[in-house]
Amino acid sequence: MNDTPADRRPDESRHVPVMLRRCLDLLAPALAAPGAVVVDATLGLGGHSEALLTTFPAARLIALDRDPVALKLSAERLAPFGDRATLVHAVYDELPEVLARLEVPRVQGVLFDLGVSSMQLDEAERGFAYAQDAPLDMRMDQTTGISAAEVLNTYPPGELVRILRTYGEEKFARRIVDAVVRERERDPFTTSARLVELIRKALPQAAMRTGGNPAKRTFQALRIEVNGELTVLERAVPAAVAALAVGGRIAVLSYHSLEDRLVKQVLGAGAANTAPPGLPVVPERYQPRLKLLTRGAELPTEDEIAENRRAAPARLRGAERIREDAL
Repeated sequence: MNDTPADRRPDESRHVPVMLRRCLDLLAPALAAPGAVVVDATLGLGGHSEALLTTFPAARLIALDRDPVALKLSAERLAPFGDRATLVHAVYDELPEVLARLEVPRVQGVLFDLGVSSMQLDEAERGFAYAQDAPLDMRMDQTTGISAAEVLNTYPPGELVRILRTYGEEKFARRIVDAVVRERERDPFTTSARLVELIRKALPQAAMRTGGNPAKRTFQALRIEVNGELTVLERAVPAAVAALAVGGRIAVLSYHSLEDRLVKQVLGAGAANTAPPGLPVVPERYQPRLKLLTRGAELPTEDEIAENRRAAPARLRGAERIREDAL
């Protein structure tokens, strides 16, 4: 999710939504009719939401975000659209509860722009970025949950190794964790610069010469753990698919392989024929519920990456709901 802080850029460039035109094109056939409801499950600073409301003037928007700061800034940005936009403080796996509370049984579109927003990356005090010293927080909602510092300082070594290997795909997880445990006994971690320096010292020199900043994978792993991102996503994408009316569409932007793999599995399962092999006629209950709209994961263009370097790792997948679940 890549929003640029409104107070740090000129108005015309304050936000560069990733793969915006392609997302709008994917969702367009479902959002043209009057009364269509579209969900922006990851509001951020509202760039995608603003474009959805502008492009589809007959549509109503429901937008979710767990970050109160993002909600406040987006509320200002989307104020001209009045009651067409409903903003909700919620994590995206809470979509079923949000829709029930708003008495919206089905929606025509859902957009996910996953990961951490540029606002969160660029504000040093949030602690997401490894390129600047800051408190080790990493909570997308700073009103709840434990910080990255608490994870580093309190988790058992084996659990830290699991997190770095699973969520960061870090080959040198054990070396990094051994160094963390030694250091935290001497003095608990509080800032990002100290962790980055520790990682630099813990890794072999050969590993330092490839793959960008050596702290990238560890910071990703901590962020995912602090915010429960993959656990939330495992619930959120099936819930979003279930909320779609027939003819409704979902578009999901992912930024690392773990997210994209999960999205691919959920959408692929929905598009699969589940009949036992050998049936001469496939009963409706075994027919696919989804039609895939993208061949594999679509990538940003070179021009998009030149305009917004944080778009580079983006992967876009889309699907259309083509039938109801069998009873």
